[in-house]
Amino acid sequence: MKKYILTRILKSILSIFVVVSIIIVMIYTMIPKEKIFDNDAGAKKMKGDQLVTYKYKKWEELGYLDYASKTEMCQYVFGENAADCLAGDETALNTAVSDFESRGFTIETLKNGDAYAVHNYSWLELLANYYAKLFVIDSKNAVQDEENPDLERAYVWGKNPYNGTPALTCSGCTYKYQLYFDGSFPFIHQNKFRLNFGTSFPINQGVPTLQVINDGQGANKLVHQTFETGLEEDSALIQTSCQYKYVIDHLDQKRFSDNYANCRSFHESPSMVGTSYILGLIALVLAYAMALPAGISMAQHKDKLIDKIGIVYINLLIAVPSLAFIFFMRSIGTLFKLPDKFPQLGFGDIRSYIMPVIILALLQTPSLMMWLRRYMIDQSNADYVKFARAKGLSQKEIFRGHILKNAIIPIVNGIPASIILCISGALITESAFAVPGMGKMLPDAINQMNNNMVITLVFLFTTLSIFSVMIGDLLMTVVDPRISLTEKGGD
Repeated sequence: MKKYILTRILKSILSIFVVVSIIIVMIYTMIPKEKIFDNDAGAKKMKGDQLVTYKYKKWEELGYLDYASKTEMCQYVFGENAADCLAGDETALNTAVSDFESRGFTIETLKNGDAYAVHNYSWLELLANYYAKLFVIDSKNAVQDEENPDLERAYVWGKNPYNGTPALTCSGCTYKYQLYFDGSFPFIHQNKFRLNFGTSFPINQGVPTLQVINDGQGANKLVHQTFETGLEEDSALIQTSCQYKYVIDHLDQKRFSDNYANCRSFHESPSMVGTSYILGLIALVLAYAMALPAGISMAQHKDKLIDKIGIVYINLLIAVPSLAFIFFMRSIGTLFKLPDKFPQLGFGDIRSYIMPVIILALLQTPSLMMWLRRYMIDQSNADYVKFARAKGLSQKEIFRGHILKNAIIPIVNGIPASIILCISGALITESAFAVPGMGKMLPDAINQMNNNMVITLVFLFTTLSIFSVMIGDLLMTVVDPRISLTEKGGD
């Protein structure tokens, strides 16, 4: 089994990178790169050489190409002796141009006469550059600050400033807190290893995509806390998130005894991923609580009134378009004074959650009821059931001890995926109720040409989907030891 799990994990990782690679190549080669500025308010205010320079710098930042201005070409070729080239000396400038042309760059000219060099990446270069930047390992040599040449570089065991538990801290790393523990999932947190999917653009410009997904929403939340210097105050800063800050101000000096003062903030409301997960998980529990007893009862009373009512319910919810059902249920909710938009009452009011949760739960019940009923009826005709009846077992004993145990196996297989993929949100429901969750994130990122966000979300959803299927398969072997994932057919 260990060999099987390892092989499955390796195949899963390979599958993830195949899918993500396809998406990267499609985004960077099949969609005109000019499209990324359609929603960029800053670019619309620029003209002429300023706009050209801005675009090429942004394309370089986003990984489309390699760009070098006249200044960069001169400094690259001549180093400290670039004065003549920068002053416009034709011989020196031609030398710089020839050097860049020999390395595969195309030389172009701005309206003011300044040359610049551009190298558009091939699809292989796109992938190589993207994956080279994807994995980031923090180290005590990560910070290189000319203004702080005596910076101590060491790992030290300290304490989590919020709960006093042991924490591994670092001086010289990008993040001060490398490993720490707290009461929030997954309870063990680290900043040593990170995935770098780049920054969001044009929405939330300059903010890493994972931070956009994971950071809280709404106003900053003030928390009473004690800082390293002994200062006690109500502050929104998250000390365990602090990164090295090259220029610190007077307020930073009051709080911190070193340069680790660039910190994220607490927020009043959950993150987008947290919002979707809260709604999705509650709805999932409610859906299973309704669907499983209903499906079992339908199977036990096949072709009787309760079964016929259940079939009508299943057919009705499957036949009615989801969007029509959502708006119908939303209208019913307004009759009971429930908000038709999530932001009306916000995160702090339970009434904001009631209708989205009920709708999400009801939309999941038809398939669960239908498949459980089908599996149980199919098992009812098996030979082992006939043998159990011949032994004198009651119908109730047969259903609970035999039929349900076997029929539930396919349902169990889908539970991990259902739980894990709550993180992806529900597009239509969240849109209808204006829920600030993950549901709209991928369509919005596509519409806004937010390439890094699209790739981040594809990576996230693909990873969750693939590993949830693997966990579901393993869970089946726990529920029914007769199932083997390692034996080949015919063995």
